[in-house]
Amino acid sequence: MANTPQAKKRIRRNNRRAVVNTNRVSRIRTFIKQVESAVEAGDKQQATEALQAMQPELARGVSKGIFHKNTAARKLSRLSKRIAAIK
Repeated sequence: MANTPQAKKRIRRNNRRAVVNTNRVSRIRTFIKQVESAVEAGDKQQATEALQAMQPELARGVSKGIFHKNTAARKLSRLSKRIAAIK
């Protein structure tokens, strides 16, 4: 249990940041799911638009420290490859 004022403040701050980060991760996952659903439907145009909307969100997640940059690059690469494979 936290005894010092600094430790108590850290707990409060960490709880606030956890809520914000959870919301950010959820938002990014929603964008990723939109791309995946468009790919599953075989709609290349919609998938491309969804990917373009997802890219800045994913980059923002990297800059905020939610995702590692290689994780974001991997997700982007795999989704791009799946979109390119659509006939």
